[in-house]
Amino acid sequence: MNLHEYQGKALLKSFGVAIQEGIVANTPEEAVEAAKELNRMTGTDWFVIKAQIHAGGRGKGGGVKIAKSFDEVRSISDQIIGMTLVTPQTSAEGKLVSKVLVGQDVYYPGASEPEEYYMSVMMDRQAGRNIIMYSPDGGMDIEAVAEKTPERIFKEEIDPKVGVTGFQARKIAFNLGLSGKSLKEMTKFVVALYKAYEGIDASLFEINPVLKTSDDSILAVDAKVTVDDSALYRHKDIAEMRDITEEDPFEYEASTVGLNFVKLDGNVGCMVNGAGLAMATMDIIKMSGGSPANFLDVGGTADAKRVEQAFRLILKDPKIKAILVNIFGGIVRCDRVAQGVIDAYQSIGDINVPVIVRLQGTNAVEAKALIDNSGLKVTSAITLLDAANRVKEAV
Repeated sequence: MNLHEYQGKALLKSFGVAIQEGIVANTPEEAVEAAKELNRMTGTDWFVIKAQIHAGGRGKGGGVKIAKSFDEVRSISDQIIGMTLVTPQTSAEGKLVSKVLVGQDVYYPGASEPEEYYMSVMMDRQAGRNIIMYSPDGGMDIEAVAEKTPERIFKEEIDPKVGVTGFQARKIAFNLGLSGKSLKEMTKFVVALYKAYEGIDASLFEINPVLKTSDDSILAVDAKVTVDDSALYRHKDIAEMRDITEEDPFEYEASTVGLNFVKLDGNVGCMVNGAGLAMATMDIIKMSGGSPANFLDVGGTADAKRVEQAFRLILKDPKIKAILVNIFGGIVRCDRVAQGVIDAYQSIGDINVPVIVRLQGTNAVEAKALIDNSGLKVTSAITLLDAANRVKEAV
């Protein structure tokens, strides 16, 4: 589950991570009041107005601007709230901005130039451990750093039995070129950041930039936080932060009925059990000349109700030209899945795209007989190649 910047920063602060202070606002009027409160809290006279959407690169899209007065806070907030923001991390359609974060200005006018760093915490699946990834070249163009000067990206692997050590935190600060007060501040920042990552069962923390201010303080100026969905039962307060307006409506609907679904841009709907088989099925579709419209894993309980829900979800996509059902019957019997397909087909009514069904495994022969004798416009396939050819004919 992704969080907004203001939500991520609040969680970081609760674990002792120093942040750029800010207040969220839903209207230009609320933004002005937020700015006045920040002025009382921090003494800041300039303010950073940030669009709150689940995507990075907001500055490149015009979603982050500086306001030098309360009047500018109002006018800039009025421009950003309600805009459709397109960034390198959104689709071409962009995302509608419904709120802004009014933040204190930490780039103090007239002071020495601040320094920006990149830092993230994530799981390295190849190593089977969490890592802290960081770079002295933070800011909006970190992607270019990774592409052109990968030697400027550092990684620190964390032993899960020990956690991040003081030595590792100091090593990170040294590699960022820090000394004196800023080194001590960064050391505390790294330890607190990792504590927060583990404490909320996150799958990703990305802070870009981490800022060294002119007085050598270290602050999180941004916060991209993703929480492991499987751990939300332990964090009811974080689960309540979910903003469904930021999620793909197909994926949200699928999550409410327990389906693993990812929307793609193709023209062939997929219904599969098992992530590995789903990936192979998408490869088959590409080889046949089609393009997968979704990743959909119905799991090991593909009964009639679940199959019907999956069909209805797939058919909501107007780009669909065919549907490929590819089930391997291990835990679930193929004949039950076949009956589920037939029941779903009859319940939904007119399905005006070809449906290709490949069922292999337990009771596969009985399943094929059910499909072939159903009288419905459903084509059965036996091999992967057969399924691919059927898809090719359809698209």
